Amino acid sequence: MSKETVYHIKKLVNLTEEQAKRISDFRFAMRLNSENEAIRQLIEMGLDASERGVEGS
Repeated sequence: MSKETVYHIKKLVNLTEEQAKRISDFRFAMRLNSENEAIRQLIEMGLDASERGVEGS
């Protein structure tokens, strides 16, 4: 049985309806079990892209 990651830090974020819909669409397209996991993956993707942009300048 795999050990689940424990997330100790919680953040409250306000979203527009469009942002919420895009997150939901991403979640279902990626077949993720939770909206939280979809948001974590999108944050990681954005941070990775940002780091690549900084390194490339």
